[in-house]
Amino acid sequence: MTSSFRSFVIFAEMRTGSNLLEATLNAIRGVTCHGEAFNPYMMGWPDKDELAGVTRDQREADPLPLLRILTDRPGHLPGFRYFHDHDPRVFDAIMQDRRCAKIVLTRNPLDSYVSTRLAWETNQWKLNESETPIPAAITYDGAEFRENVTAIERFQMKVMHWLQVTGQSAFWLGYEDLRDADVMTGLLHWLGRTDIPRVEPASDQVPQNPREMSEKVRNFDQMQADLQTLDPFMLRRIPNFEPRRGPSVPSFSAVEAGRGLLFMPVRGGAGVAVRDWMAGLGAVSGDFTQTSLRQWKRGHPGHRSFSVLRHPLHRAWTAFGQVLSDAPADLRDTLRRLHRVDLPEPVAPDVLDADEQVRLFGQFLGFLKRNLNGQTTLPTHPTWASQSEVIAGFARFTSPDMLIREERLPEDMDLLARTVGLQGVDAAALAPAPLPDHLRDKALIKAARSAYVRDYAAFGFDDPESS
Repeated sequence: MTSSFRSFVIFAEMRTGSNLLEATLNAIRGVTCHGEAFNPYMMGWPDKDELAGVTRDQREADPLPLLRILTDRPGHLPGFRYFHDHDPRVFDAIMQDRRCAKIVLTRNPLDSYVSTRLAWETNQWKLNESETPIPAAITYDGAEFRENVTAIERFQMKVMHWLQVTGQSAFWLGYEDLRDADVMTGLLHWLGRTDIPRVEPASDQVPQNPREMSEKVRNFDQMQADLQTLDPFMLRRIPNFEPRRGPSVPSFSAVEAGRGLLFMPVRGGAGVAVRDWMAGLGAVSGDFTQTSLRQWKRGHPGHRSFSVLRHPLHRAWTAFGQVLSDAPADLRDTLRRLHRVDLPEPVAPDVLDADEQVRLFGQFLGFLKRNLNGQTTLPTHPTWASQSEVIAGFARFTSPDMLIREERLPEDMDLLARTVGLQGVDAAALAPAPLPDHLRDKALIKAARSAYVRDYAAFGFDDPESS
């Protein structure tokens, strides 16, 4: 064998043809596929509780010894099949092993779904030419199908991401390739078995349900109607070109009052007002690390955490005010020369007349749209980053218990305070100042929605009443 591969994994799903592929590989001298070695309900194949000297209980306690045993066979090429719902504890080890060849087998997801449901109905999972297929039909369940497709797509994206970040490649197969001798030969040569001039696909298995789909699905018309609601090309997906944000743990603030409140601020929002209000309740701590925050959370059972969302138009206006009054000279120059924002010399927004504020703010919203879509060289500043991305960054460490709209701060903070044992707390001071009337201009409202389309969609913000 000339390849550096010492093992292989077949990433597949139920009813994608993985049994046929395994049979083809197992017919090759020096190649062994050990079935679904990490299926939580069996050891490789149905009704087996032991594989390569490892019992099911031993694998349950720690699957890595079995992985090492299966893949460490010098002079031999061993492998196994791995589906999206197999033991997740071995996935990282599989992907990190560059000497483990990755084979990705896919099939039309609807064909796989119907075939799986038929197999469950008939308990007929394989068919050879001497056996008679059991006639059956299934009832399509749209919710079940979409859940299944989502899980498989998520897993395939995870595999692809790992391949990309580790600089590995995979051998991609479709269901229709499995009976193509030329493709099977190419697969074995890729695996390093160039000593084999030609590989014939296994012939001991035949297609089980070679009928039209309308004959296999009882509610075929209903299925067609339901499938029309799917969006396989993600035409309605909102693109996201913003950089991923981290948890920003050092910015968090905690108050000891009651059972404890943890504030996870979104920059460009109500942070100052909330921290001042918290200081009126008791001692406030901050500058957390992830370790010290874990310690605080463990030491305050019953605590609650929250973050505050500001309307995108209001938040963009806050960011614009900061840029207008005290942005660094190089940023101001770049905004003027490259991004068509006619910034004057540093000045407070209210010094300008209303028409000039509207004009300049409209230009700034145009810049924000380009910046959030990755169309500028300037980094996305936390003050104007999408709030949905900021909250996603928090969730990479911990998620807030409650997301509060700024306009509801007095009511919701009173409720939240009571959940940690604080009664009669006055939160009226947290009511936000109203947006200046001249910023309810229709063009500005439209520009804000265009810039922050993900936030409007994620959080359901309404447009303020236009002027």
